[in-house]
Amino acid sequence: MLRQSTMRLTGLSVQLKLLVRAKAFSTSSTRYANRAVVYTETGNPADVLRVQSYDPLPSPPSDSVNIRFYFSPINPSDINLVQGVYPAKPAQLQLSAEQQAFVGGNEGVAEVVDVGNAVQGLRKGDRVVVGKPQFGTWSSSRVVPAQDLIKLPSSGLSDVNAATIIVNPPTAYNMLHSFVELQEGDWVLQNGANSAVGQAVIQIAARKGIKTINFVRNRPDLDNLISALAELGATHVFTYDALGDKSLVKHVKQWTSDRPIRLMLNCVGGRDTTAMTRLLGENAHLVSYGAMSKQPLSLPTSQFIFKNLTAHGYWQNRWYNEHTRQEREELMRTITDLQLKEPEHEVLDLSNESSDEAATQRLRDIFVKMEQGFGKKVLLRL
Repeated sequence: MLRQSTMRLTGLSVQLKLLVRAKAFSTSSTRYANRAVVYTETGNPADVLRVQSYDPLPSPPSDSVNIRFYFSPINPSDINLVQGVYPAKPAQLQLSAEQQAFVGGNEGVAEVVDVGNAVQGLRKGDRVVVGKPQFGTWSSSRVVPAQDLIKLPSSGLSDVNAATIIVNPPTAYNMLHSFVELQEGDWVLQNGANSAVGQAVIQIAARKGIKTINFVRNRPDLDNLISALAELGATHVFTYDALGDKSLVKHVKQWTSDRPIRLMLNCVGGRDTTAMTRLLGENAHLVSYGAMSKQPLSLPTSQFIFKNLTAHGYWQNRWYNEHTRQEREELMRTITDLQLKEPEHEVLDLSNESSDEAATQRLRDIFVKMEQGFGKKVLLRL
C-alpha cells in the first residue's frame, strides 16, 4: 500500500515537473518565452517561414552577452535572403539539442540582459544593435560576442529609429560622404526616393544644404507622396514617366548650371536608371546599392568617354566588415545626432500569441500583405 502511494506521489511529481516545464516553454508566458522566425528551405516567405519557440539561453561565455530584442524590422534584403536570391549566408539558430534552422533578420534593437565576466564596455540595460551582418535578429533572445555589438547612445534615439539604424541611415550617410565631396548648394540625383534609404538621403542632404532631385513610381496617391518627401526636405520630386519629357533635361540643366550633378544614387536599375544618367554633369559618380526592378543596369559608353562617369557598388555590410567597433559606434552617434524622422511603420507583435501556429499564421498574413504593396516598415516583436 505504501509502495503504491509512493508510486502515485512519484507520478504526480513527474506530472507537475512536466507541467512546470511546459509552462516555461509555453508561448503564453510571453515575458520569458523565446521565439524566432525560422525556415529550413528558401522560397516564398509566406510559405516557408514559421514561428518557433526555442530553449532558454544559457549564461553567456566570458567574452559574450545575452541580449533580448525589442523590435526587429523586415527589410527587402531580408526577404530576398529567404527567397534565396540575396548573396549572403543566413544565420542559424539552435532551437534545441536536436534541431537547427535558419533564422531571418539583419537588424534590430536589443537590451543587454546578461554579461560575460570578461566583457568590458557593456553592462545590463545597455541598448545595442548587432554590427555583424546577417546575424538573425528575428528572434527574441540571442548570445552574442561582445565585439559584434554596437552600443547606442543612451538618449536621443527612439526605439523605432534604433531598430532601423544599422542598415538604411548608414547606407544613405556613407553614400553621401564616400564618393563625392559635396558642399552646400550641390545637387544629388536619386531613384527609389520613397524607400527608407531614399528618405534618409533626402533628410541628411537637406540638413547639409544639399539639394535633391528625386524619382518615384507613379501611383494613385502621388500628390500625398510628393508632399511627404517635400516635407522631409526634397527639392524636386518626379515620376519616371517624366524622363520621357525632353523639357525635363532642359529644366535640370538650368537648375544645376552652376553646380552640375556629380552624384547619383541608384536602387532600381533598368531603363529608367539609364535615362536618368542624362541629367548628370561631367566627372559624376553613379552609386548602385540595390536593383528593385530586377533589371540589369545598362550604361551608355558615351557617358564614360565624354563625361568621365564612374560607376560604383555600395554594400553597408562591407563597411561594417572593414571598420572597427569604435568606428561603428561613432557612426551611430553621428546618425543619432541627425534626428531623422521615424519611418512609417507597423508593429507586428507576436509575443502574446497563444501558440507558435497562431503566430505563424499572423506572420504569413503580413508577408502576403507586403507582397501586395503594403508600404509601411514592419517591425517584429517576438
